[in-house]
Amino acid sequence: MASERDDFIRSGPLHLTTVNWGNVHHRRSIAASLVQGVYVLERDRQEKYRKALAPPWWDFFHFELLYTLVDDVDSSIFGAIYEFKQETNRYYLAEIPRYVIAFRGMITELDCLLRDLSLDLNLIKNGLHQTSRFGTAMKAVRNMVSLSGPSSVWLTGHSLGSSIAMLAGKNMAKTGHFLESYLFNPPFISAPIERIKDKKVRHGIRIASSLITAGLAFAMNVNQESQQPEDPFNVLSTWIPNLFVNPADHLCCEYIGYFEHRENIKSFGAGEIAKLAMQNSLTGLLMNAMGWKYQEELHLIPSANLTVNRIPSPTFRLAHGIHQWFRGDLRLQSKVYRY
Repeated sequence: MASERDDFIRSGPLHLTTVNWGNVHHRRSIAASLVQGVYVLERDRQEKYRKALAPPWWDFFHFELLYTLVDDVDSSIFGAIYEFKQETNRYYLAEIPRYVIAFRGMITELDCLLRDLSLDLNLIKNGLHQTSRFGTAMKAVRNMVSLSGPSSVWLTGHSLGSSIAMLAGKNMAKTGHFLESYLFNPPFISAPIERIKDKKVRHGIRIASSLITAGLAFAMNVNQESQQPEDPFNVLSTWIPNLFVNPADHLCCEYIGYFEHRENIKSFGAGEIAKLAMQNSLTGLLMNAMGWKYQEELHLIPSANLTVNRIPSPTFRLAHGIHQWFRGDLRLQSKVYRY
């Protein structure tokens, strides 16, 4: 039986009967809906419904499905490329993307579960860039940017899919192509300190962690004989992805503390400590010390437009779900952090 959450008529943002593309909340809802379209595409494939549920998730906003992105291991649909029907809207054309590339997160049905879990494990080990799913995604992004230019392409994703979109966005930013990106519940590979209720305890843990991380990073850099490569944060600093997080979601909530702590520690005149701490993690530094080849850590980014959902979520499922980002009655707090 089809899930109510997959049915656009029962669960979609029907309040957007008229879209103002200059409105950031409308753009958020549309990006989230297109990600949901990928989830439903895969469930349509698995369930073989007599009537597909996925098309309304993009048809309602005058997009059409151009391509699906298929995983070569389990044949699941993990992404989609949508094209906007330009003839349907004559307003705010500068804000309307020609193409949107969307990526889903983990699906718990058995057809996808093992493959998605293995990708989550690669994400934790900072090896997402080595997976064939990301290779397929990156090729699609490069092809669409080559076809229409970076200003015409959006990236969006949820959970694991937001990590794929983030890594693709980083790679494109390093080549000077800054893609507008909407990343929902992006995983932050760290202990969720933000979930600690006592603000003073959180602050103390972050101060101690920053001092240890910065000290270890400084010591390792001092002891290296070869010249350090160009600061990756300087290269990426112009790219400002839109991050959407929920404080009750332990997978992404640490982005709140990551950026707030950087601002706090800089205000105390400890800018160099903040710089070293935000570019490194203790796990990554220890792996380097043990001789493992360094890989730039995916979740560490220099700049972002961080949006926090301040409506309390009673369960992790609701806090992590994509559906919260469709709503038009959210209580959101946004701030742009620049490196």
